[in-house]
This record gives sequence, structure tokens and C-alpha cells, in this order.
Amino acid sequence: MTSSSPLVVADNLTRFYTVKSGAFSKPSVVRALAGASFTLEAGKTLAVVGESGCGKSTLARVVTMIESPTSGTLTIDGKTITPDDSSARAALRSSVQIVFQDPYGSLNPRQKIGRILEEPLVINRPSMSAEEREAKARDMLRLVGLRPEHYSRFPHMFSGGQRQRIAIARALMLEPRVLVLDEPVSALDLSIQSQILNLLVDLQDQFNLAYLFISHDLSVVKHMADDVMVMYLGQPVETGSRDAVFERAWHPYTRVLLSATPVADPTHQKDRIVLTGELPSPIDPPSGCAFHPRCWKADSRCQQTAPLLQSAELPAQPISQPSAPPEAGALNHYLACHHPEK
Repeated sequence: MTSSSPLVVADNLTRFYTVKSGAFSKPSVVRALAGASFTLEAGKTLAVVGESGCGKSTLARVVTMIESPTSGTLTIDGKTITPDDSSARAALRSSVQIVFQDPYGSLNPRQKIGRILEEPLVINRPSMSAEEREAKARDMLRLVGLRPEHYSRFPHMFSGGQRQRIAIARALMLEPRVLVLDEPVSALDLSIQSQILNLLVDLQDQFNLAYLFISHDLSVVKHMADDVMVMYLGQPVETGSRDAVFERAWHPYTRVLLSATPVADPTHQKDRIVLTGELPSPIDPPSGCAFHPRCWKADSRCQQTAPLLQSAELPAQPISQPSAPPEAGALNHYLACHHPEK
């Protein structure tokens, strides 16, 4: 069962980095995240997709409060977090946890599994006794499909899939409401990927978790997501329900990503769309539409004017605040393109 109001609301989140380019030159600004807005309900999965460098991992760090946004607001469970509000971030960090891409690099090789799982409790639940922490750690191992005797082993003694189960168990130790999954299965074999994805589905059903699922693999996204946000150069270019994006993708960039997704059907005929050129630099983004240097439909308007995020079903009715997430109950398929592929 999901709540009636969104658990997470992001409104025009940005994250810029200052980079020194030389002793006598002005610092450059990297616009890693240039205005992302979305809503996420409990028990639902929002997938964020795009090629490397589109801002997916930066968004993950902002949502998990590892980094503060340069501008914009992030509201979690009704509490708004602003860039300079450190007290609100500290109070909400246990509600939002992250599972990283590399299951081995995210675990301390010098610590036993029991210590790794108990560490969040030591820091955030100081009133718990050592016996209570151990009991919860062993219960969590059972929950993710591992045996309690694994409690005393080191990370190098496990396979990649088992280590990712441990990482998921650690993320659940503080009983969060939101899990940010940053490419959680991309480093695993295909057979193990399905096991981890099924585990995540079961855990979501059991605890009514909200997932922000970051991936470049659209076949995985189609299995996991309720809604999809396609990003390009730090900005959403198309958002909507999974079925709307996969069956009625209108943005040229989304169609490029879909055309590159393998289909397990030897009789299926698919036209592959190959882009020319490289992803523009976030230090010096192109004017107008960020996708226009690589788009086959670009014209002078695309080069001069950035398109606003508007309804894909009703193109003549742009949303009143293009940076704001759609209201609950409204049409939820939006795109930013002057010449959508209909």
C-alpha cells in the first residue's frame, strides 16, 4: 500500500562544481546536475536513465544528502532540506540509504561482516546494546538470503552477488524509507542480476520502500520501474510512467537509448539509431537544447532556445512551472523537445 502524498519531492535540484583550470585563469563551473525535478511515493520505483556523464550519480549523492544541492529544494517525508540546512540533513540521513555499484569497493575489507552491518547502529542508535545489534545483524543476513554464520567472515570470502546482498542488508539496518540504488547490478553476472533484482522487489513489497533506481540498462529498468526519468547533460528530457516511456517515447534521445537495448527475440527487427559526436562538456554546455549538436531533427530554434518540459499528451499546454514536478493525478508523461518523435 502506498501513501497518498509523495515521500520524496525534488524541485529543480542543481549541483555545480568549481574546477581550477590554471594558475592565471578563472575557475570553471561544471554543471553536473542542472535542474532535476521529480516525485517519488512509498512502494514505488523511479528509474533514472542516461549515458555516462548525464548526472545520474550526482543526483544520487544529492538525494542521499552526501552532497548538498547548489540550488533547489529536496523534501523527504514532508521535511524540506535546503542547501544550508545541515540539521535537517542529519536528522533525515537514516531515512535515505544508498547501495553502491561496486559491491566489493563499498565494503571495508578489514572488517568482518557483523561489524560492517552493526556500524550504522553504533553511530545512529547508541542506546542499543551489543547483543541487540548482533541479533539485528544476524536477522538482516537471513532477510537478504545469507546464513547467520556469515556474520564472522570477511568480504573477500564472498562472491559478488553475496557482497551486494551484504550491501543491501547494511542499507536496511536503519530501517530507511527510501533506497537509492546506484547501478546495483551492473557489476554482476546476468544470472546473479536476476536474483538481486528479485530480492529488491521482495524487500520493497515487504517494507513499502521507495526506490530511486539509477541504471543505464533499460532492460533492467523495464523490469523494475514504475516511472522513468531520462536525463541528458544534467537535465531531464523525458519523464513518465514505464509504459508511456517504453511504448510511446517521443524524445529523440529516449528513442536512441531504446534502440540500443537488446531484445531476447531473434525474429525481432529493430532499427538502431546511432548518434554522432560526443556528449557535450558540462563545463561548456551548448546553447539552446543541450541535445541539438547530436540530434538529427535540430534546427535553428533548437540551437537558440532551450525547450521547456511540457506534457507529451497535450503539447500545447506546458506545465506552469517547467522546473517543478507534475502534480499528483496529472498526466505524467512530459518531455523537453521542440520536435518530438511522434
